[in-house]
Amino acid sequence: MNHDEIKTNILSSLKDKSAVKQKVHDNTLKVMEDLKEILQELNQEFNEKLSDTDQRVHLEYTDNGLYGAQLKIAGDLLIFAMHSNVFEFDRGHGIWKTSYVKADKMASYCSIINIYNFLADSIKYNRKQDLGYLVGRIFINKDLYYFTEGKRQLGFFFNSFGNEVINKSSLTHIISLAINYTLAFDLLVPPYDTVKIASVEQISDRIQLSKLRTGKRLGFQFNSDDVTTAE
Repeated sequence: MNHDEIKTNILSSLKDKSAVKQKVHDNTLKVMEDLKEILQELNQEFNEKLSDTDQRVHLEYTDNGLYGAQLKIAGDLLIFAMHSNVFEFDRGHGIWKTSYVKADKMASYCSIINIYNFLADSIKYNRKQDLGYLVGRIFINKDLYYFTEGKRQLGFFFNSFGNEVINKSSLTHIISLAINYTLAFDLLVPPYDTVKIASVEQISDRIQLSKLRTGKRLGFQFNSDDVTTAE
């Protein structure tokens, strides 16, 4: 490839691929704004219905800046985090088998909104070693088409990609599924061998046992027994 061909290729990439990536980013940022509005609406709706219930089980919404938000649900925390970059899928991914992507390669570029579940106490007590779990992730492209990967009902099939534009209705459904899964995903007693040794720092900390590393499945595998992912 000579110098002129290289420059032509650079210009083509900037005009086509880079421009598409910027559109994907902007689309996903707008979806993130809608997601925040829905979280606030759900926060208000559920708290009104829980007005005569222990305050500690009420929801609590927090805006984490341009790319994030969180919803505290009793003892759990759902964190919604948009990645600032745009991704391409590896060649073995199922997305390449869809007629939509076969017809338009640029449709494969997606940005991601990740949904993580942490224990609320992990943040409250600054337990930096505690584990959180990826409940699901939303992929959004230049045309606002989407699909999800995740636990149980959050796992959709790739062949639905290109059939549905993401909107407030679908976002509300996704968020509701994430909340429902999180509330059903209980904190299990860790196996004895994973907690039988503790450091002096852990035990002598002023918060004492609340500083011991904790996760909903600490010492257990978090895999096919409770996961449904798209294939």
